[in-house]
Amino acid sequence: MLSFVGRCMTGTETTPFDPMFTGRLALRIEPRSLLVVGGLPGAGKSTLLRGMEAGVPVTVLDADQVRAWLRNLLPAATPYSWYRPLVHLLQLARLVTMAAGASRPLVVHDPITGQVSRAAFVVLGVLTRRTRHLLWLDCSVDAALAGQRARGRVLLGWSFTRHARNAPRLRGQLASGTPHGWHSGTVIDRVAARRGLRLEVGEGVPGTGDHEVPMTNTLSVLRPPVAHREGEHQ
Repeated sequence: MLSFVGRCMTGTETTPFDPMFTGRLALRIEPRSLLVVGGLPGAGKSTLLRGMEAGVPVTVLDADQVRAWLRNLLPAATPYSWYRPLVHLLQLARLVTMAAGASRPLVVHDPITGQVSRAAFVVLGVLTRRTRHLLWLDCSVDAALAGQRARGRVLLGWSFTRHARNAPRLRGQLASGTPHGWHSGTVIDRVAARRGLRLEVGEGVPGTGDHEVPMTNTLSVLRPPVAHREGEHQ
């Protein structure tokens, strides 16, 4: 069991940066930063993270990793609802552990639609001296529900309704500027997300500081290039 928990704590690393592929969206962060990839459940956050590239090692923490590990340990017929609380507990434990102990950038998968969860990430970043960056994968409620059905795991009605109700508030905050406590806020849509994400890690990110969060910041909205890939609708 201890070895299993140890594997849970490590997370996964991004794939190496491929300089020959320039279609990916680029996002610049610092070596010691916390990047939260948010969006409605089913928006495509896990898919985006699985294909993310970076020029240096970056730790990715996704609850799907913990869920997969537990599923391999438990009997095949065990309903996910029975061990969902354990998934969240282990995800929280390794998030705090990696944020405090790892020197590399930390990328976290979380819906982050609730004000409490956003505040918790800000506090965690401040306590562990990490700059905070928020990447929001925007999509409609119908598209998110379709994504849940496609992955074979649909949220309980009340849970998804809560996320869907809170999402417009966060979307509005991002449209007005970077939310308080964060160093940057970035919005992408699913079309842009399908092209992939590349993290550029380096010091001196515009508008950020080592100790203080600027009072104002501009919203970064990543759009897909004008040219379409072969086979895509114009």
